[in-house]
Amino acid sequence: MLRGKIVDMAKWKEGDRVRVVARKVSEEDRKKNRYFEHMAGLAGVVQQVYSESEVAVRIDPASMSKITKDVHTTAGVRMREKFLGQISEEVKKSLSKEEMEFEPNYVLLVQASDIEKAS
Repeated sequence: MLRGKIVDMAKWKEGDRVRVVARKVSEEDRKKNRYFEHMAGLAGVVQQVYSESEVAVRIDPASMSKITKDVHTTAGVRMREKFLGQISEEVKKSLSKEEMEFEPNYVLLVQASDIEKAS
């Protein structure tokens, strides 16, 4: 069974739609900061596969809870303000509206065993 589990974990590739599974948080998770309750149910796209056990997932904002979405939105506003505060007016004039109003990605590094295929 363990061998089958390893094969399953290796199947993730960039672009796969996935969802973080809901499970209890273990003491090991807490010690290594690997899994938290707020991650359960978040969905997104595999952005990078680092190993058979570690996968970076770009989270879809539509799958976020209201609290998570609010925190992410506030962080984005602060990032834009900091960025715009550090560049000259000349550089600002050369940026497009999209570049000035960029939306940051929310990416989680998760254990491959903590994600499942999503539609």
